[in-house]
Amino acid sequence: MRKALFILCILGIISCKKEVKENDEIVLPSIENIKDTLIVLPEVKELRENNSETIKDTSFVNIQTLSTDFVLDLKYATTDNFLHQKVYDCPECFLRISTAKALVKANQELIKKGFRIKLYDCYRPLDVQKKMWKILPGTNYVANPKKGSKHNRGAAVDLTLVDLFGNELDMGTKFDFFGPEAHHTYTKHSKEVLQNRKLLKETLAKYNFKSIYNEWWHYEFRPERYSTVSNFKWKCE
Repeated sequence: MRKALFILCILGIISCKKEVKENDEIVLPSIENIKDTLIVLPEVKELRENNSETIKDTSFVNIQTLSTDFVLDLKYATTDNFLHQKVYDCPECFLRISTAKALVKANQELIKKGFRIKLYDCYRPLDVQKKMWKILPGTNYVANPKKGSKHNRGAAVDLTLVDLFGNELDMGTKFDFFGPEAHHTYTKHSKEVLQNRKLLKETLAKYNFKSIYNEWWHYEFRPERYSTVSNFKWKCE
């Protein structure tokens, strides 16, 4: 009888230790452990259910679900852009989840320095790219929709910096200025402008964002630059 009780006690201790070990391995949700393919937002859930070709689009996320620290000024949801027409029904910023997570980290660093990111454009449906190409074809400013742009892949952002009061830092030109003054190699700007551009470029580079030579506002997240081109449209409330 004593021997049987002893064996039961031993088994109980082993069971408790196993349970504790399993519980110790539980990881609470955070930006770091969200997997790209597991994000299914209400805005794209319907697309996933009704069209199997859009399943990959569920790896997109509305950046405001990760952070509300960004300032949104989505230019293509207004007429304040080179198209002079509104091509988004509402101002939302969708990105590939890995792109969004990296941008959140960059913004967190900038906030510590007294600035934050203002977003002009994020993911762009392919249909919108086609409209842009009709207006400005064969240039270095609009990607050919036959190949697709990094915006169509959820890998690119157009942005600037603001101070903590929301005032834009001077970057030398407005967004969507198509001229040499918008180039990174243009050095005839004031010292303040050059320092502002340097701050933006160097901070984003730490988080794997690549600039392009002719648009100070455009950055591409390297790991997603060759992701699939998409054309899903988000729903507006």
